[in-house]
Amino acid sequence: MGVVEILQSGNEWEYNGCVVPLDLYYDIETQTWLRVNEDGSVTMGLTDVGQVRAGRLLHARIKNPGKHIQKGKPVASLESGKWAGPINALVEGEVLERNEKVLEQPDIINYDPYGEGWIVKMKPVDLQRDLKDLLYGKESIEKMREYIEEWDIICMRCT
Repeated sequence: MGVVEILQSGNEWEYNGCVVPLDLYYDIETQTWLRVNEDGSVTMGLTDVGQVRAGRLLHARIKNPGKHIQKGKPVASLESGKWAGPINALVEGEVLERNEKVLEQPDIINYDPYGEGWIVKMKPVDLQRDLKDLLYGKESIEKMREYIEEWDIICMRCT
C-alpha cells in the first residue's frame, strides 16, 4: 500500500478525505462521536467515516427527550438505501434534546456529520466512567487510520 497523507489543519485531521476533529471522543467500532459540552451535557453523532459507510441517509428515529438510555443501547436508528442500524449511546443518561433537523432531513448527517448533523444531546449519569471507553484527540487518529485502511474508505460528502 502506498503512503497516504495525513493533513492537520487547526483542530482536525484529514485522512483519505475523512475529517477527524481532535476535540471529540470516538468509538471507532461504531463510528460514533461524542462532544462534552460546557454545561456537562454531551452531544453525539455519526463520524465522517460512518456516514460514508452508511451511504445517503433516508430515515432517522431518535429517542424522545426525557428517556433514560443505558450505555450501549440504541438512542437512535438510521437507515439508508444500503444500511439500517442503531446508534448506540456512548454514555448512560437522559435524552435532553434530539436533532429535529435530522428527523426531517437525515442526509444532513452526510454533508455535516460534526455540525448540523449531530443526532442527540444527553445528560450523562457518570461521564468520567463512560469516557474511559472512548478514544480522544490524537489517540483516535491511529485507530481511525487503521479502520479506514481496513475497510478501504475514501470519504466524500453526499449532497
